[in-house]
Amino acid sequence: MDREEYYDRIENPEMLDYGVYLKCDQLLTCQKPLDELCNADELQFQIVHQVEELWMKLMTFTLVDVIDFLQQGETHRVLTLMGRVSALQRLMTNQLDILETMSPKEYQQIRLQLGNGSGQESPGFRMLLKMPPDMWKAYTETYLTPDKLTIADIYDEKYCHDGRYAIAEALIEFDEQFQKFRWNHLFLIHRSIGLSSKSLKGRPVDLLQSGAKHRFFPDLWDIRSAMTDKWGGTYGIVREPIHKKTAGK
Repeated sequence: MDREEYYDRIENPEMLDYGVYLKCDQLLTCQKPLDELCNADELQFQIVHQVEELWMKLMTFTLVDVIDFLQQGETHRVLTLMGRVSALQRLMTNQLDILETMSPKEYQQIRLQLGNGSGQESPGFRMLLKMPPDMWKAYTETYLTPDKLTIADIYDEKYCHDGRYAIAEALIEFDEQFQKFRWNHLFLIHRSIGLSSKSLKGRPVDLLQSGAKHRFFPDLWDIRSAMTDKWGGTYGIVREPIHKKTAGK
């Protein structure tokens, strides 16, 4: 087959039951026609970002259930679903590696096709940013407030590695993976267009670093520092080196 025949089969595949169920006739036409691509990398650029939106749609759908199960105190359901969300987050981060196969020159050609758009306008990303406050509210109202517990109780004073602790760790895992995605995306931008350049809206792209430093659940991060400082006050921040103790033996 020549190139035109291959392109025709890519864009107009044979549709059997599997393809009908997945609506491949619609799915495979969500990208630019192959003969209109600005370069060979534009197809992968569109597909990777479209797949990211699909993962974020699934993640948002799952987190809606998580919030409901948090309110109901269904600990095991929460942990199972948060495990799914964590797997999705890792997929999203790993997929960014595909985009690093583009050269800066080819990325610039694709960038011209975006108008004034940027990843900050991603509908899935913007929706996910709104969900953590509701997750935290549901967690504290169900797992802390009724028994007058604090995060310090869960992690230190009354630590027993129970469901309350496990869910808190699932929440901080979500927070950590979200920020890892942001940082990986930042390095992708650094590699593609540089951090000192201006975005398509005229703002320096290094402004993205402020978002990458954000934490959804600061209480879960702060407790670690508080516990370490407390223990340091008890055990001594600076202690005698082990090698000096053993040197005289």
